[in-house]
Amino acid sequence: MEKSFQRSVLLVTLSLFFIPVSISVPFILFHGIRDQCSNGGVSSFTQLLSNLSSSPGSCLEIGNGNQDSVSMPLTQQANIACEKVKKMKELSHGYNIVAQSQGNLVARGLIEFCDDAPPVFNYISLGGPHAGISDIPKCTSPICKLLKTRVYTDYIQDHIAPSGYIKIPTEMSKYLEHSKYLPKLNNERPNKRNPVFKDRFTSLHNLVLVMFQGDTVVIPKESSWFGYYPDGASTPLLSPQQTKLYTEDWIGLKALDAAGKVKFVSVPGEHLRMAQDEVVKYVVPYLKNQPAVSSECRYNRKAMETTLHP
Repeated sequence: MEKSFQRSVLLVTLSLFFIPVSISVPFILFHGIRDQCSNGGVSSFTQLLSNLSSSPGSCLEIGNGNQDSVSMPLTQQANIACEKVKKMKELSHGYNIVAQSQGNLVARGLIEFCDDAPPVFNYISLGGPHAGISDIPKCTSPICKLLKTRVYTDYIQDHIAPSGYIKIPTEMSKYLEHSKYLPKLNNERPNKRNPVFKDRFTSLHNLVLVMFQGDTVVIPKESSWFGYYPDGASTPLLSPQQTKLYTEDWIGLKALDAAGKVKFVSVPGEHLRMAQDEVVKYVVPYLKNQPAVSSECRYNRKAMETTLHP
């Protein structure tokens, strides 16, 4: 009985060594094209995520939002995001990212290209055209027609943001030579692959890739999972695991997947149409406060030794 009492005292004493605490990890949100942080949908979604996760969050704006999301090159957008994040003291110890549609390419540019930036823990991608888009639906505007006919010219690349991720599978040589954003982001150019970009991407704790089954904006919709067509053909559609980006692990997607850190999520509905219960299930868990353990050891070593050896 005496020994049993001694063990109980020891367990109680040891339980005081480590004090569980909760670390509040902030998040930032990147909106899509032709949108802005002050718009009702974006601001409401940002607030909803913060309320559901009990974590502080904010939408990070690039320029004036709406117009600049169309006309500012993605390289410049990523640079602006980089400088803004480094000045946000609340993010200095690390943060999470939620991104919508085109905003995902800005978010990934921030993760891969930004030097001396705070770490990104979890990255949740909602309908992101990660492998590019092969077509533009409902193409009737003058800008859209320019994208169709002159997408790989310097002028269009420098003045229309979506040109940076239009990837025509039957024009891969032009794409690799003249597209100024996605080939770099995905480490697609042979002999120009940057291991730093891969290292930074694989440092993520979790990568959540949400694809919308009824998506007619991101073509093919599987681009949201890094799926795409083979070089030189528009068929068949390759799963992410069948692409060279994955098999040759150009950016670390395969390494993240092998470590169990990639979540391929498919939800019903059109582009960015996500029910609240789906948000709760697939987004919120990666924004909630992270558990941690205090390193403080509050005990009297002499008293413990006396308990163990009376």
